[in-house]
Amino acid sequence: MRISTMHDLASAVRGRRLELGFSQAELAMRAKVSRDWVNTFERGKRSVELSLVFRLLDTLGLEIDLAASHAPAASSSGESRSLDSILDAYLNR
Repeated sequence: MRISTMHDLASAVRGRRLELGFSQAELAMRAKVSRDWVNTFERGKRSVELSLVFRLLDTLGLEIDLAASHAPAASSSGESRSLDSILDAYLNR
């Protein structure tokens, strides 16, 4: 599945949670996050902590596979950028 937005990721997580028969509370308990956090994430809130997202994905047996798009990820000088700066740039476009 191609994930292009936070809402796409939230929908994929919600779909997998329902497929596994987990309530939001059960998923939260298994992933060691709050039910309110799961609810907020499933609504597509943009400012979520990435480490918690990975914990949630791991609990659901999901993984992220990054693929290069037509836009370069590094600056023209060839220096690398942090994942946070790439995500911030993407979310703010």
